[in-house]
Amino acid sequence: MKSIYLCAIMIEALKDNPLLLLFLTIALGYWAGKVQVRGLKMGVAAVLFTGLALGSLDPAMRVPDVVILLGLSIFVYTIGLSSGPGFFATFQRRGFRDVYFMIGMLCVYALIASGLAWLFGFDAAITSGLVAGSYTNTPSLAGLLDLINNTRPEGVREALSNEAVVGYSLSYPMGVLGVMLAIQVLERLMKVDYRKEEEALQVWYPVRERLVRRSVEVTRPEVEGMTLRALFHRFNKRLVFGRMVRGGEQFLPHMDTRLQTGDRLVLVGSKKVVDEATQLIGRPLEVELSTDRSIYDVRRFFVSKPEIAGQTLAALNLPERFSALITRVQRGDIDLLASGDTVLELGDRVLVVARRDDLPRLARFFGNSYEALSQINLLSFGSGMALGLLLGMVTFSLPGGLQFNLGYAGGPLIVALLLGALRRTGPIVWTLPFSANLTLRQIGLSLLLAGIGIRSGHTFLLTMTGGGGGLLFVCGAIIATVAAVCTLVVGHKLLRIPFTLLTGMVANQPAILDFAVERSGNKLPTIGFTTMLPITMIVKILLVQVLFILLS
Repeated sequence: MKSIYLCAIMIEALKDNPLLLLFLTIALGYWAGKVQVRGLKMGVAAVLFTGLALGSLDPAMRVPDVVILLGLSIFVYTIGLSSGPGFFATFQRRGFRDVYFMIGMLCVYALIASGLAWLFGFDAAITSGLVAGSYTNTPSLAGLLDLINNTRPEGVREALSNEAVVGYSLSYPMGVLGVMLAIQVLERLMKVDYRKEEEALQVWYPVRERLVRRSVEVTRPEVEGMTLRALFHRFNKRLVFGRMVRGGEQFLPHMDTRLQTGDRLVLVGSKKVVDEATQLIGRPLEVELSTDRSIYDVRRFFVSKPEIAGQTLAALNLPERFSALITRVQRGDIDLLASGDTVLELGDRVLVVARRDDLPRLARFFGNSYEALSQINLLSFGSGMALGLLLGMVTFSLPGGLQFNLGYAGGPLIVALLLGALRRTGPIVWTLPFSANLTLRQIGLSLLLAGIGIRSGHTFLLTMTGGGGGLLFVCGAIIATVAAVCTLVVGHKLLRIPFTLLTGMVANQPAILDFAVERSGNKLPTIGFTTMLPITMIVKILLVQVLFILLS
């Protein structure tokens, strides 16, 4: 009896204090996401289902809608900023093949839903809501509701809108869980080797390079007179050269330096590349050249100066200014091989080989301030977010009376992709320090999932217990799971798209993306996610409305 009384008091406290409800949901969800069941962890997706559980306790359990919109906008904006360069590079490499593939797979959702509607007699509103929920795409539901309000008689608008929301809320959870289940089952059935795929994609997506350093001596006559530039291109720009010793004199080489028998130099790259380069030019030395720091020394510096961010290493012209060179760039936990085309970002740690006397000047040149990296440029962040939200408000009209807007997700995402690719405009640096980007991304995702779960919890419970909800729930599970399986199998087996990238491409929802990243152990799913999201966002909005019109 006492426990019931305490629960009632707690529920009243949560109803009266939305912020308490929000942060309790995030805390409990984070804890639940760490629990492993047969090796499976829910991760951040557990925040969504914790919100559903708490929201089902009372219909008055709510958080302001602005919390959900804020979380959604911040999440997609930070994702877009960090993924802009990779997004456009992917289109240059593979063209529109993946776009056509994903549009076709999204049509599979609508086809499965149409078949289930015919089989069980669902009306157009419920069926379209089921598809929007299976997509886990709130803007598509918003577009559907707007279409209903603009095209249907006033007397039936509310009923149709409620049916669409019910279909959406019941299929949404399985739109998350069904895709997660498909990923986990198929990775085992198809014996996916995430590590092998990561290594194969390293040339295009260096998400985690395991770099080694080795001192070698030139002994093979066939490389006599070869320039370092020729050697660099021979290994597809995956090899960097450190200090060099010739005739007892130590110096920093440049790309036009020609190899001579007896030269000693430092190679930096992946173990495989360094092994092949060593075999080509000579033999490894027992003593590393880098142990001699009498003239040249090695330091890591933080890139914290906005003037440096967004520039390539070639543009910095370090060999001329300081007699220095950079061999590696650490970005987060990833060590990247440095080249002239490498673009520096705020928060990078550069490994510099330079004369000892130049080290203090180099520290000032890069900034080397950890405190400065903890600050966010509110001018660039606020301006970018504002531009994205303004784009999201623009209404696009298509033949047939269809209208859509990009909303709080599509607008910020597209603007962020463009700004992330630009990196800077004059004095304004659009990108965020790596750590600040991750922090904002996690905050945005937590707000989004907690808010959606709390808002949908009571509707979900009522429909499940009021009859008919179970069938809709099962249909949502069928749509999401079967469509995800089709996408993964066709994409991986027929089109030979790496499974790691595919998991990001089918990640309709941020929680699925987080799950895919955790399963793969690398950031490649994020590339698939950001590459397809702008296109699929628009297609989902349109398909749901087209389906409603056709079934009506």
